[in-house]
Amino acid sequence: MKFTRDKRRDKSGRRDGGTQPPRAQDGGRNKRPERKVEHRQEKPAPRPEPKAERRENHTPRPSEQRNEAHSEARSETAQRVLRRREGILPAEKLPLILEVAPNADYALLDSGNGQKLEQYGPYRIVRPEGQAIWQPALPAKDWDRADAIFTGDTDEEGMGRWRFPGQPLGETWPMKHDGIDYLGRFTSFRHVGVFPEQASHWDHMAGLIENSKRPVKVLNLFGYTGLASLVAARAGAEVTHVDASKKAIGWARENQEMASLANKPIRWIVEDAMKFAEREERRGSRYDIILFDPPAYGRGPKGEVWQLFEHLPALTDICRSILTPKPLAVVLTAYSIRSSFFAIHALMRDTFAGMGGRVESGELIIREQSAGRALSTSLFSRWVSA
Repeated sequence: MKFTRDKRRDKSGRRDGGTQPPRAQDGGRNKRPERKVEHRQEKPAPRPEPKAERRENHTPRPSEQRNEAHSEARSETAQRVLRRREGILPAEKLPLILEVAPNADYALLDSGNGQKLEQYGPYRIVRPEGQAIWQPALPAKDWDRADAIFTGDTDEEGMGRWRFPGQPLGETWPMKHDGIDYLGRFTSFRHVGVFPEQASHWDHMAGLIENSKRPVKVLNLFGYTGLASLVAARAGAEVTHVDASKKAIGWARENQEMASLANKPIRWIVEDAMKFAEREERRGSRYDIILFDPPAYGRGPKGEVWQLFEHLPALTDICRSILTPKPLAVVLTAYSIRSSFFAIHALMRDTFAGMGGRVESGELIIREQSAGRALSTSLFSRWVSA
């Protein structure tokens, strides 16, 4: 994975998910067709600032904070009757550890004492990291050279601020992933708008699209700032990007312009992910690849609650029902949950029973540059047709 600059660590604002509106990822320069943003909510869902749910084994992601927006009442879903699928279970591959190594765009330089030192292009950034319970490998002088340090509340969804030891930096700055330009942003939730560990999924998805030799439709639920959508569009897919945060959609559209991909077919939709998926099921819309990165917990503008363990089975079931007759993959990423990948692995195998293919599950990790330690960021499970 190449990140010419920047990274995020915690999903959202999935996800990494709560999103701050910053950062652009694309830029289109030529003639571009007018893009529509469908606003399904009269008011953009407020950005969550709930108390962060601290995960025992994995750090939370932005999706959690922002995704209060994604949690509207599930009246229809609550009535959905789930039955175990008939048929032979898909083959399985686990544990599968997908890792991102340091590169020119992004690097985890060092970690320890509850913090991590990252390089995003030209900037060296220090942020909290609860899982870094070991000691730093680099000397203090290397950490002291940081351009930006996140201070304040250390909860994933807690408010905080950035301190700039040297010269003040702007709110946004240009970054790059594998040749795709986009914007990083210093947000009050310590995220910067991208989750580098997801690069493994992006590369895998791009390969599926390019090797299919046919038109491919991709649905990106809880899409955050759109990097996955840009990767899919660049590979040749028609993309539908859904996020309940109007700010996140604004940031994603900025990124599309910055990446010069404005002429690519991406539909940006501001809506609750579950409601959108239910509607697609009713109207017979179908997709070849579905990505979904739901928050562990969220609260909607009217007090509606999303609980991952309660609502994920129904959403996964809907995802199966809106696949094309010859689908390619369904990718689920889970941040900040008190569970192991075996739980979502079993859910995915049961849901895709009778469809053949294979379910691969495990963890996404970032390999540290200083001492080679692995920092686990999230769990994942993906069904692939072949």
